[in-house]
Amino acid sequence: MLVIKTMRQSSLLPHQCESPEPAINALIDEAAQSRGRSELCRAGPRLQRAGDTEPGTMCSLTRVLALLGALLWAPWRALHGAPLAELSGDQDFQLFLQKNLEFTRKIKGDVAALQRVVCDTFQLCKEEELLLVRQDLGIAQVPLEQCHSRNFQAEACFSQIRDGLRAYHGSLAAVLELLPGDASLVETLQLDAANLSSNIQQQMEDLGLATVTYPTEGRDALPAFSSSFHHQVGGFFILANFQRFLETAYRALRHLARL
Repeated sequence: MLVIKTMRQSSLLPHQCESPEPAINALIDEAAQSRGRSELCRAGPRLQRAGDTEPGTMCSLTRVLALLGALLWAPWRALHGAPLAELSGDQDFQLFLQKNLEFTRKIKGDVAALQRVVCDTFQLCKEEELLLVRQDLGIAQVPLEQCHSRNFQAEACFSQIRDGLRAYHGSLAAVLELLPGDASLVETLQLDAANLSSNIQQQMEDLGLATVTYPTEGRDALPAFSSSFHHQVGGFFILANFQRFLETAYRALRHLARL
C-alpha cells in the first residue's frame, strides 16, 4: 500500500518512450526514506537480476512490483494534474459524469448481448481465429488515445468519445443488416449511441469547452463485404471494437469522476 500511495502522489513517471527504471527507483527511494530504510535499498540492486542474492532481494522485489504498478497506472496517472481542478467540485459536472457512466454501462451491456447473438448464430466467438479475415476487411478501431494521453485535455477526450460514438452509430447499420431478427436491439443501441454523443456535446457547450473535430476519412463509410461470411466477420469486429471503445470511454469517465 505504501508503494501505491507514493506512486500516485509523486510526479516522477517515465515517458512512454524512455526506460521507466530511473523514475521507479526514485519512487522506491522516496518510500524507503519514509520508513527509514533508504540505505538498505540503495545498497541492494536496482532490479533483481540472475545471481543477485541478499541483502537487496526484498528491495529488488519491491522495485519490480513498483515497476509493474507504474506501467499499469501510467496512462491514467496523467489525468492527475489535468486542467480540471475547477470542474472537479462542480455538481453539474459530477452529475453529468455519473449519469453517463450509467448510460455507458447500459450500452456496453447491449453490445455484449449482440456479441452473444453473433457467437450463437454464426459460431463467431474468438477474435484470434478471425484475425486474417479482419485484415482483408480493413475494419479499424476508432481511436480514443486522447482519453489516456499524458497531455490529457478534457475537450480532446470528450471530442473523441463524441466522434467515436457517431462513427459506431453508422457502423451498426451493417450489424442491423446482419441480424434482422434483433433489429429492435440494434436500433436501440444506435439511438443510445446518438443520445450519449449528444449528451457529451451539450455538456462541452455548457462547460465552455472548445469543440475539437478529428479527421474521420474512411471511418464513416461501411466496408463493402464481398461475401456473407465477410459480412458476418465484419459485424463481429464492429461489435468487438465498439466494446473496446466503450471500455476505454467508461474508464476515462470514471477516472474523471474520482478526481
